[in-house]
Amino acid sequence: MDAVAVEHVTKRFDTVVAVSDLSLHIEQGAVFGLLGPNGAGKTTSLRMLMHILAPDEGTVQVLGQPSSERTQDLIGYLPEERGLYTRMKVREVLVFLTALKGLSEAEASRRALEWLERLDLAAWSEKKVIDLSKGMQQKVQFIAAVAHRPQLLILDEPFTGLDPVNATLIKDVMLDLRAQGCTIILSTHRMEQVEMMCDAICLINHGRSVLAGDLRSIKKSYGLNTVRIEYSGDNSFLDLPDLIEKVDHFGAIVQVKLRPGADAQGILKAAVARGVRLTRFELAEPPLHEIFIEKVSEAHA
Repeated sequence: MDAVAVEHVTKRFDTVVAVSDLSLHIEQGAVFGLLGPNGAGKTTSLRMLMHILAPDEGTVQVLGQPSSERTQDLIGYLPEERGLYTRMKVREVLVFLTALKGLSEAEASRRALEWLERLDLAAWSEKKVIDLSKGMQQKVQFIAAVAHRPQLLILDEPFTGLDPVNATLIKDVMLDLRAQGCTIILSTHRMEQVEMMCDAICLINHGRSVLAGDLRSIKKSYGLNTVRIEYSGDNSFLDLPDLIEKVDHFGAIVQVKLRPGADAQGILKAAVARGVRLTRFELAEPPLHEIFIEKVSEAHA
């Protein structure tokens, strides 16, 4: 059974079509990336999954049943914009939000304290939310999404405001939840997180799906068309328009996109001929960041 099944869904706001004929299927226990540029229709799609909005056309099923008020309690949601009561104490707001999902106050309190310990926030449990840093507030928001043990977890930009240590902590918790059978929908602009964590993706632009499927298969379909080079010396060896379609410079590291059918050995020979010292020369599939830009650019063309 799919955790989520969206079939030919359309949602309009007056004359604006926010989502158009969108279909997607998410396997149970998967980490699924819902991607797209700003204004693409991602948030509207997520709100239909949570029964906050109703589609004008099409059907939405969550965990084997139509999206409804009943399925809302099976979902955990971390919004991009924080939805915490900032004048309440941290533990109090977590108990309140968790109890709204049907737990007793005692059980909600127990779970809140358990999660505060796990995310290194126990010392802040009696502080008001407003007194916490943005990163700490983000962790509190994350606890509010997971404390009732949802079967489906929807995370909209979960790493916002987090330093690398806490981003890693949240990532590890997400993967632990997945190992326990939770299905996770991840909506983010951090493509490196999607590449490392997601099993499948759907890229939306102007409310329509423009790329969807198993992430590994999508990347493999592009072939080994990217060369990552770390070097010292003159960069004129990259002036090879017959071989190179695009060069992205990152200081001493460059990422090169090859033209169709081009042989990366030609770049290597040019570098050696010019006395360039290479410390890295790696042929790889394109990063998801590049695929994202390419597909969105095609849609705008």
